[in-house]
Amino acid sequence: MLLAGCGGDPDRVRADRYDSFWLWAGVSAPAELGRAKSVYILDGEIRHDARHYVPLRAGTPTARGPELWLVVRTDTLDWPDEAAAAIAAKADRWSSAGTRVAGIQVDFDARTKHLDDYARFLASLRRSLPPRYKLSITGLMDWSANGDPAALLALRGVVDEVVIQTYQGRSTIWGYERYFERMRGFPIPFKVGLVENGRWIEPDGLRAEPNFKGYVVFLLPRAAR
Repeated sequence: MLLAGCGGDPDRVRADRYDSFWLWAGVSAPAELGRAKSVYILDGEIRHDARHYVPLRAGTPTARGPELWLVVRTDTLDWPDEAAAAIAAKADRWSSAGTRVAGIQVDFDARTKHLDDYARFLASLRRSLPPRYKLSITGLMDWSANGDPAALLALRGVVDEVVIQTYQGRSTIWGYERYFERMRGFPIPFKVGLVENGRWIEPDGLRAEPNFKGYVVFLLPRAAR
């Protein structure tokens, strides 16, 4: 959640105002991670042209404080049969190293008009993963504006949370306020993903949403901060 009482430009996303982060491969951990509550760590990806799980991060996280999410980036829903077992085994290795692993996050830009296909894929993935690991996904703001309500409801009970991305590249998407007007009553627990140094003014009523669970900041390489 946003930390109150911090100075600086209120319209810019500063890591020291938040306590949940995405940490991508090649991005060094800032000092703020020492007090983080949650860290989403990109571990690997499944590409349509690779047909297997491709690790992107060497070694095993050793953070003892925050809960960790193992993030898998993908551009396809056609996963090899052994993918879920490989991902679960990696999460088990993280846990064995003494870290607190909350679950798995799938980073996939599901097209709004094909949310029903994505819901079926996620239901199958959920059955393949050990129940001790929660399932998180990233989501697009357009889901709330133009998505099929039935498809969104199909995700409820399958995923534990959706982290809505409000940025593209290193910039906040212009007009995000209009999308959040359509998110009232969003049926799944959700967080809002912000990009470090992006512009952000919290939309009216967001904190009043029962399923709003806070923010996650996408950290940039040090030179871009």
